[in-house]
Order: sequence, then structure tokens, then C-alpha cells
Amino acid sequence: MDKSIFEVLGPVMIGPSSSHTAGAARIANIAAHIAGKGFNRVVFGLHGSFYETGRGHGTHKALAAGVLGFGPSDERIRDAFHYVELAGLQVEFRHVQLENVHENTVCIEFYRDGQKLCEVTGSSIGGGNVEITRIDSFDVKISGANPTLLIRQNDKKGVVSDIAAVLADNDINIGTMTLSRTARGGVATTIIETDSVIGEGVAESLMGLENVLSVRILDAEGADSDV
Repeated sequence: MDKSIFEVLGPVMIGPSSSHTAGAARIANIAAHIAGKGFNRVVFGLHGSFYETGRGHGTHKALAAGVLGFGPSDERIRDAFHYVELAGLQVEFRHVQLENVHENTVCIEFYRDGQKLCEVTGSSIGGGNVEITRIDSFDVKISGANPTLLIRQNDKKGVVSDIAAVLADNDINIGTMTLSRTARGGVATTIIETDSVIGEGVAESLMGLENVLSVRILDAEGADSDV
């Protein structure tokens, strides 16, 4: 049986559900790091069973805790709304119907003083495992289980090969790479999951490439930095 004991037993977490609680907290945690610092309002659009059964499974608390940076095993999840109030963060929940997504999906919008900063969509796919599927208008695939690079660049010939060359020069092996663009010749997003930690020097080297617009590093489980 090719299964990890962690897949059988599930993650270390504050219950009651690995999908609706642990997964929700992980999605929100990763999404908050993608959005960056400075947001003071978050709107959660709950799809499918996240909306239908979320209250009973603690999904709302887990999502609120996740954007505060609390992990699935953090006991503060139980009092998440208290900590939201202490942080001066406004959170809202609403029902949304999304197409071609997992039943346990949430679309999270981040705002600062009324201005929308970022929109991240993610799904809890079982056993506490998650997948970020969309950032703003870009389709992506991020598990949060490995160090990850989020790169935005002009959609020009040779940019991806230049990115790969920088990683090779720094002895970083690419686990998975996906590229998404809204239009030919416009802005594209490259998502790279790696097998090793990504140093700040790598991000700076990537930013030195022609046509690279921004670089953000997501360490495993969501800790981030950007250039």
C-alpha cells in the first residue's frame, strides 16, 4: 500500500474535520502570504460543502485563523474571531457558486482600506491537503507542501528558460512548473515548486532578469518573502 501514515491518520490539527478545518486553515494561511501584508478586510466566498456544512465543522473559524497566520494545529483556532477582533481585521463570509472546482473550495478576497489587493481561490482536497487553483485572473496549482516561487513576468520568449537557468546555477531542482497567462504577449505567472529551500539571493537574481516583474517565495506551509 503506497500511502504515508500521515495520509491514513490525517494531520495534527484542531478538529473536527481534516478537510473542513485543517484544510481551510491551510488554504487561508497560504492565501494570506500570497496577498502580502497590510490587508484589513477579508471576504471569504464559500462554495459547495464549505458553505453547506462549514459552520458545524468550524470552517469559518479555521479560515479566519488561517489569514491571521495560525496553522491547523494552533489551539487559537477555537477563539479565532476573538483574535480577528484584536487584530482589527474585518472578515465577511458569503455563499458563492463556482464552476469546475472541488466541493470544498473558498475564494478569498483581500482588501486594504477599500482597495482590493488580491483574490485567491483554493480547495481542500482531503486529509488536510490543499491546492491553490487561482490567483487573481491566473490559473495556478500550488500545494503549499514545498518551497514555491511565484513569478510574474512579461510573456516574452526566453523568460522561462532564463528563470530555469538561475535556479540551476543555484543548485535548485524544479519539482513542478506551471505557467499561466491571460493573453499572448501580456503578463504571465510562473509557479515553481522546488525540492530545496529558496534563498533570498535567488529571488534577487530572478528580479535582475529582463521582463521579470515580481518574485515571491512561499516556504513550505506558507511562510513567505518577496522582492
